[in-house]
Amino acid sequence: MNGGRLPSLMKHIINRNARVVVIIISVLMFSVACSSVTGTPKEDANESVSAANSSISEHNQVFGDARKTYEDVKKKIETSEDPSKEKDRVTEAREMMQEARGHLQDARSSMLEVQDLDVEPEVKNYAETLGSAMSDQLDAEAKEIEFYGILEKDPALKDDRKKALDLLSEVGDGYEKAEKSYEEAQKLADDNPKLIQVPGSGGGKTN
Repeated sequence: MNGGRLPSLMKHIINRNARVVVIIISVLMFSVACSSVTGTPKEDANESVSAANSSISEHNQVFGDARKTYEDVKKKIETSEDPSKEKDRVTEAREMMQEARGHLQDARSSMLEVQDLDVEPEVKNYAETLGSAMSDQLDAEAKEIEFYGILEKDPALKDDRKKALDLLSEVGDGYEKAEKSYEEAQKLADDNPKLIQVPGSGGGKTN
């Protein structure tokens, strides 16, 4: 079909940041060095982080499933004489991405709760920066969901090719912006290893 080259381009643009999206968030899971006294702000911060980590784990799993579904759909669209048969699978990918985005919204909410606690300024700054990174990613995921919506209605992109390509460009730019924000958060963690431990970063131990 005439659109045979387009799915390959879609694959490149959507997936070029898949590693960033799925892995960097996991790397940035952290715990605040907490006191042994229960009910302290630091313990509350740890609870917020634990909730965020749980939501992040759910996000990463569903996000990965959505991308796998899209990859399968993309291959079938490339070879099918009737791409409209793939509408249901595109719907499945869109719904999974919406679910993943909901988990990331929960994670961001949990992280932002840390800013209202009586913890070190460095920890608050880290939580705010990580929350901003998640916001950037949520924006990119919203664009990706919008793209799936176009593909759902027009799998061969006979009528909406330009709009779809414009959206994909925004998706790629959005994930790149999120990556930079995550890097800022990582630097804050590296600069404060006694307060913020990131798995694999060589930070201090949690008390």
